Amino acid sequence: MAFTVTGPRTFLASGHPSLADPTATSPHLGLIRSTDAAQTWTTVSAAGEADFHSLQQAGPTLYGLDSQTSQIWASTDAGATWERRAKIGAGDLAAHAGTPQKVWATTRDGLARSTDGGGHMPDGSWHAGSGRRGAAAPDQLIALAADGRILTGSDGTSWAERGRLPEGARPAVLTAANPTHLLAGDTSDAVHESKDGGRTWTTVHRPDHETTGH
Repeated sequence: MAFTVTGPRTFLASGHPSLADPTATSPHLGLIRSTDAAQTWTTVSAAGEADFHSLQQAGPTLYGLDSQTSQIWASTDAGATWERRAKIGAGDLAAHAGTPQKVWATTRDGLARSTDGGGHMPDGSWHAGSGRRGAAAPDQLIALAADGRILTGSDGTSWAERGRLPEGARPAVLTAANPTHLLAGDTSDAVHESKDGGRTWTTVHRPDHETTGH
């Protein structure tokens, strides 16, 4: 389910163990970490408890979206311990090291924003906006719409179309390494890459391992 890169050869993930794994004791992995580029994994915390569908490192804070409780979890010690914060029916989170207290979430009603690190509901710290799936830079939002359009904005209320995924792609997830280097996955497990902020895209991985340019 959730997967993010937090440093050289250092990955964080969550989700479910393989059905064929005889050592699995729970359907929920909690937070797991690899420091050798996914060759081996160790459990960090919340095994058997949390199923994070999104993990976002924002400076000193790691945010997780637990699908079991619809709750934002936050950690300042690399996921060893967690603070439970607001509950929100969301599909993904986005945050950036430059503004770690500002957290964006994609919901069925559009884009939501917290300015207190995913803090309190229903005190107004979350604000409705627009958009589907997004990733944040300090002063820029980059969103992937359901029809494959790439949208950019600064405040979540207005958007400009930047480009579109290759024809036939069915959008699933977007991540921004920086405002110009974007990666998107679709429901066929293909991976698409843009190096110009979403204007043009190249398919860098297909399930059959073929690649093609667009």
